[in-house]
Amino acid sequence: MSEQMPETVDILLLHAHTFTMEGEGVGYLADGAVAIRKDRIVDVGPTVTLQERYLAGETIDASHHALLPGLIDAHMHTPLAILRGVAQDIAHWMQRGLAPYARHLHRDAALAGVWLNVLEALKAGTTTMGDYATPIEGWAEIFAAVGVRAVLTPLISAVPAGGMASWRIGELYPLDETIGEQSIRAAMEFANQWHGAENGRITVMYGPQGADMLTRDQLLHIKRLAAADGLMIHMHVAQGEREIDQMLKRYGKRTPAFLEQIGYLDDQLLAVHLTEATDEEAIQIASSGARMVLCSGSIGIIDGIVPPAVVFRAAGGSVALGSDQAAGNNCNNIFNEMKLTALFNKIKYRDPTVMPAWEVLRMATIEGAQALGMADEIGSIRPGKKADLILVDLNALNLTPVLTEPIRNIVPNLVYAASGREVDLVMVDGRILVRNGSVLRVDEEAVREEAQLRAQEVAEAVRRDPLHLDMALFQAMKEGKL
Repeated sequence: MSEQMPETVDILLLHAHTFTMEGEGVGYLADGAVAIRKDRIVDVGPTVTLQERYLAGETIDASHHALLPGLIDAHMHTPLAILRGVAQDIAHWMQRGLAPYARHLHRDAALAGVWLNVLEALKAGTTTMGDYATPIEGWAEIFAAVGVRAVLTPLISAVPAGGMASWRIGELYPLDETIGEQSIRAAMEFANQWHGAENGRITVMYGPQGADMLTRDQLLHIKRLAAADGLMIHMHVAQGEREIDQMLKRYGKRTPAFLEQIGYLDDQLLAVHLTEATDEEAIQIASSGARMVLCSGSIGIIDGIVPPAVVFRAAGGSVALGSDQAAGNNCNNIFNEMKLTALFNKIKYRDPTVMPAWEVLRMATIEGAQALGMADEIGSIRPGKKADLILVDLNALNLTPVLTEPIRNIVPNLVYAASGREVDLVMVDGRILVRNGSVLRVDEEAVREEAQLRAQEVAEAVRRDPLHLDMALFQAMKEGKL
């Protein structure tokens, strides 16, 4: 009886502490292995089994590493990376911190921010990026060139350009229907061009910026378009006192009640933040089938609030993690979001058992995939799924020692001690994009230099703009506090 010949695969990862995220927990597999052919996982199991079963074009010894599904950042604003750190530690961060800079964010600067943010997130293990931005030429091309998985949301708004910078806090800001319609058309054109591009690696959602930033008729138009095109709606919901105040003045309703009235609360909605949502509103939104994105770092810094994600999940809703914007977060790193999500909720509820490490790791992987409607393709390590994987070096001082019994300490250390700099390898669609901590397909130094140059251009334009005198942090500058 002849021995069975080994099957050929492209890559074989061996000897890893493997966390498949299958089942209800983290799906731990000691001395685990994963076989990859083209863009798919073909097998997962013990190293000794897969070594005998497969002959690989490349074999990677993943000893002393955690093997995880690629992390998912469901809500980013990558162009704003060029404005990192200009809008925190203040009230009314958007109007008195970000807006004076955003009005001078020209195309080259915005694209430099995209490059910077994509590399930052990629090197920290993020393989799926849910970006939300004005669809300028060259935006999507960056994600295509780098090779990451992207869920791109072209921003749709009827607020005039520069309007947030000149708007007086407490007043109704103007909505220009013509601008709103132009924005809708631009989003439609973008979706037609990019949804399903790069062999499905790039997909699109429609992105009304908020219920307060478009007319009722335009919101209904977008809802019809999304339903007809089979796309989700990615929208800021109850994202702050400003929005709730605008909604009450314009419609006499808080955002969740208004969205229910116009038919927005269903499984087509990806609701970002819920900063000002009550527990009852969170339960209402979760029960509708809508999904949530929680941006703990951003909302903690710019609002000092812990959104109701615990209540949302208890009501059966899926919650993804997002890093939001570097102007006031100040990073785009899902390891950071996991830690802050766990800590903030423990503090909020005065209960150390709330949001344990294994739950937030699931939010960064399989639950995030569920929230994006992509759980059949990504978020866990299972045969047939896309080969989006990362290796994290457990020999790093802050992740040492590694214990597997009687209590396994790897997941708590990944959540509470890792920084993202321990990521050694990042793979998307079976292609290695980061090896030994270095990005393979991009000149990182050139990206950094371009970002610095464009950021200085924007800062100089802001310095010449009289609006900068009213920025909240300008007084702190004058007093030498910054």
